[in-house]
Amino acid sequence: MRKSASSRSGARAQTKKRGTSQTKALSAARLDEMHDAGEDLTAHLDLAKAMRPGREVQRVNVDFPVDLLHAIDREAKRIGVSRQAFIKLRLADTLSSSR
Repeated sequence: MRKSASSRSGARAQTKKRGTSQTKALSAARLDEMHDAGEDLTAHLDLAKAMRPGREVQRVNVDFPVDLLHAIDREAKRIGVSRQAFIKLRLADTLSSSR
C-alpha cells in the first residue's frame, strides 16, 4: 500500500527533528567563548556546508603538448604530488613572484 504524501512528509519532519535535537544551537557569543577557551567546536559545525570565502573552484580544461605533459608528470612524481597539484603550485608560484 502506498503512503500518502503527507505521511512521508511527516516521517521526514520526524527524522529532521531527531537530527537537530542531538546538537543544540549555540549563540555566537557562546561559540566565541568556547573558541577563546580552546575548546573543540567541530561538534557544533556543519562541515558539509563549510566554505572558504574567496576559494570557490571553477573547473577549466587546458590542452598541453604531450612532451610538456610528460615533463610535468616527471616533475610532479619527483616532488610527490599529483599532476593537478603540481600545475596549481607552479602557477601560484609564478603569479606570486610576478607581483
